[in-house]
Amino acid sequence: MSTRLGGIELKNPVLLASGTFAYAEEISQWVDLNRVGGLITKTITLKPRAGNPPPRLAETPCGLLNAIGLENPGIEGFLKSKLPFLLRFKVPIIVSIAGEDKQEYVELARKLQREGVAGLELNISCPNIARKEGRMISQDEKATYSLTRAVRRETSLPLVVKLSPNVGDISAIAKSAEEAGADILSLVNTFLGMAIDIDRRKPKLGNVIGGLSGPAIKPLVLRAVYEVAQEVKIPIIGMGGIMRWQDALEFILAGASAVAVGTANLINPLYVVEIIEGLKGYLQKEGIGNIEELRAGLEE
Repeated sequence: MSTRLGGIELKNPVLLASGTFAYAEEISQWVDLNRVGGLITKTITLKPRAGNPPPRLAETPCGLLNAIGLENPGIEGFLKSKLPFLLRFKVPIIVSIAGEDKQEYVELARKLQREGVAGLELNISCPNIARKEGRMISQDEKATYSLTRAVRRETSLPLVVKLSPNVGDISAIAKSAEEAGADILSLVNTFLGMAIDIDRRKPKLGNVIGGLSGPAIKPLVLRAVYEVAQEVKIPIIGMGGIMRWQDALEFILAGASAVAVGTANLINPLYVVEIIEGLKGYLQKEGIGNIEELRAGLEE
């Protein structure tokens, strides 16, 4: 079940996705976190953020819209009150970071360089944060390259770049990140969407537009992982609608080296353990020695 992600050793290929288990304190009541492959933290910014106005969540058929707005205690609060708890576990901790500009990403990377974390995830694709230019960094090849390159020069930690599906050609963006020094790609962040309350004739989200996740997006993300895996040499973490071990296996067959479980955590925190056990059982049943043998093993 072990695999390697750009210098990060995982005991199994199943991670907890950013933003869906807070800072692990809550979910640790139900799940032995030492069993998961790794943890990707809720996104941290330089200064504390209050997030978007409520309502912040809206259920949709086979999915969930969220517009949290990166609420977090800021880097100093994270280092003081959140990271020590996370570092108790014997699993790689990948810290997700976001900034208002390139310099904030660089400063965050500098502050985390010697904090005992396994890697950094550059969240350049959150759909709930409006940029002055009116678009996300991950929607522009040059901006993606420039930011990734700047952070790469600042830190020796493995870099995960989290990409957006809200683009015309995600493979082109992926290649820009790879060329700039990304060690791993995370595919994908949420899809832009909205929901309307017809009785009140108002949007269901306080931010009007949010990010769609859950089973509804899985076929779209599988396509993105499959296409990007043909174009890059660095490993991919696939995520989007993974509820069962069979879903995780689809991502691995499409070319992902690992998967991250997100929205499913909000339904049943034990799903992540069931997915790990399901994959292990499949390998035993099929007589497969290592899960790496299945990566990009799709027969056409």
